[in-house]
Amino acid sequence: MKQDIEKIEDIRLLVDEFYGNVRRDGLLSPVFEGIIQDRWEEHLEKMYRFWQTILLDEHTYYGAPFPPHAQMPVDTTHFSRWIGIFHRTVDSLFEGERAEKAKKQGERMASIFQSKIAYLKAHQLI
Repeated sequence: MKQDIEKIEDIRLLVDEFYGNVRRDGLLSPVFEGIIQDRWEEHLEKMYRFWQTILLDEHTYYGAPFPPHAQMPVDTTHFSRWIGIFHRTVDSLFEGERAEKAKKQGERMASIFQSKIAYLKAHQLI
């Protein structure tokens, strides 16, 4: 039986595995590599803090998640792929209440980001 997400080391494992999978994905890798470039360490640290805040209720992330994503060249295909990879990564490593919360939060974020980006594009704001 797999364990649930319980500590910062679990968050680091989840984030590292997920972004490793993203970086190997033919659709998502070019988008992320094009934006993050050589700042992966900085990005991963931010993601550790984000998920630590969400899943462990340890408030280490302060910021607005959407603005860095506003001008990403993505559409529904990218978001579907992102969610699929995120779910598979969580399921391959963990099970339990926090693992389910991670998947739900990932879905929620993807839905919100997708809606906001579509709105900005439709109104020619990006």
